[in-house]
Amino acid sequence: MTTIISLLQTALPLEGESGGGLPAAIDWARAQFALTAIYHWLFVPLTLGLGLIMSIMETKYYRTGDAFWRKTAQFWQRLFGINFAMGVATGIILEFEFGTNWSNYSWFVGDIFGAPLAIEGIVAFFMESTFVAVMYFGWEKVSRGFHLASTWLTWLGATISAWWILVANSWMQYPVGCEFNPDTMRNEMTSFLDVALSPFAIDKFCHTVTSAWVIGGVFVVAVSAWYLLKKREAEREMALKSLRIGAIVGLIASILAAITGDESAYKVAEVQPMKLAAMEALYNGGEDQSLTAVAWVNPFKQPDYQNEEEAPLRLAIPNGLSILATRTLHGFVPGVNELLKGYTREDGTVEPSAKEKMERGRAAIAALVAYRQGKAEGADEASLNVQLSTLNENMPYFGYGYIKDEAELVPYIPINFWAFRIMVGLGTLFVLFFAYLLFLNWKKKGIFAPETFNFPLDLSRSTLGELSTFNSATLWLAIALVPCAYICSESGWLVAEFGRQPWTIQDMLPVGASVSNIGSSAVATTFWLFLALFTCLLAVEINIMLKQIKRGLES
Repeated sequence: MTTIISLLQTALPLEGESGGGLPAAIDWARAQFALTAIYHWLFVPLTLGLGLIMSIMETKYYRTGDAFWRKTAQFWQRLFGINFAMGVATGIILEFEFGTNWSNYSWFVGDIFGAPLAIEGIVAFFMESTFVAVMYFGWEKVSRGFHLASTWLTWLGATISAWWILVANSWMQYPVGCEFNPDTMRNEMTSFLDVALSPFAIDKFCHTVTSAWVIGGVFVVAVSAWYLLKKREAEREMALKSLRIGAIVGLIASILAAITGDESAYKVAEVQPMKLAAMEALYNGGEDQSLTAVAWVNPFKQPDYQNEEEAPLRLAIPNGLSILATRTLHGFVPGVNELLKGYTREDGTVEPSAKEKMERGRAAIAALVAYRQGKAEGADEASLNVQLSTLNENMPYFGYGYIKDEAELVPYIPINFWAFRIMVGLGTLFVLFFAYLLFLNWKKKGIFAPETFNFPLDLSRSTLGELSTFNSATLWLAIALVPCAYICSESGWLVAEFGRQPWTIQDMLPVGASVSNIGSSAVATTFWLFLALFTCLLAVEINIMLKQIKRGLES
């Protein structure tokens, strides 16, 4: 509580700069959290994607009774288990960092942010932990139906875990269902349903999970391609049929990811317009805005957005951004400068300038400090109500009171611009590649013939195992796309997190006011320890996965 009060007071211009050493602590805390999140996300999407595909394969075994599908399902389940264990290890560390490095944030919004994380741990994590044991050790101990249910429930538990974690992250990007209590100095939840079913959370979940399915499809296709390149006869039939299932899941997921990504961009335009402006390098907005396909944005320097009309060498789709952001052909889309200087919305409402928001944020902070001091000194109720009225009137701009310079409100445009285009470009490549693989199957064996439609496809009766028509270039491309899938996924998260800077919680709490009051040396030490630990974990996982893949069905 004392630390939060001191931060409130140092946010006021008359109090000067915050304590010495704090920027370094912030930098190390951000670096450590980014490190943990990036490593964690190397494991999570493969868990979600591979879990879906292995469940489909066991469903084939349940429906046909064919031992081939049992061996195939068991093979992919082993790879799933290796990855699942690594994801759990990094995820636990990630959650602990909220308390160690971001204690002011945890205090300020812990009543809200902690709820979905608690549900994730109590319900989803225990659910997947329970059924994963049945999935691995229950093949001879439970019925085929119960074992199939356990496999699907393991995947469902992992997906529910992702839901609650993404609810927490989405609330940081779009805080709803809460109210600030000046007596406790905390934001308190007023509607659990508003938090849990936020449109922003639903869009983020759908886009994130479908992108994870893409990684699962890419991984299964790549492993299958390796067996075909190595001419492994023992795994040939499994590789061909797994390749087809992976391609089907990958194509459907890639298309869904594109659709949900479009909806996510529309929601970003509504609640995080500065993020959209950074993604598009849109310095000056207006009506009939084009969607940038490519432009030259220097990746190593923040552009001079105040003096540049637009990024040089720009190629764009006419009216594309207006359609994306407003769902109308001629819609108004604000750029960086409009968001800093203020503008009038199409419905006539006026959006204040950054300076006005900063002034109102400082007024809110000053009113809060005066209210708490007055209450401690026994001030009369009338004067306290005046301070509360001022606080409530300016509370929507509370976080802006910590901002010293309006330039802080502009995220680093090059990272957002290029990461967004890498994500979209690679996503398009996946759609084309999966479609090409399925075209090859259709051309040779009529994959879409009516008799093959038996959930998900009647691959058990296919003679695809007789084929050897995939050329080596296609198979090597399948393997090369594995790192591309991860680059695509991580790029999406770079946009999501860099694009909302400087906010820990959008418009409510900036990063500088969220960090714990700890020395930078302590965080720096653990950063290097975690870097070594996570790198070892990743190396161990890759080593074990490769050994399992080389052993194939014999393991």
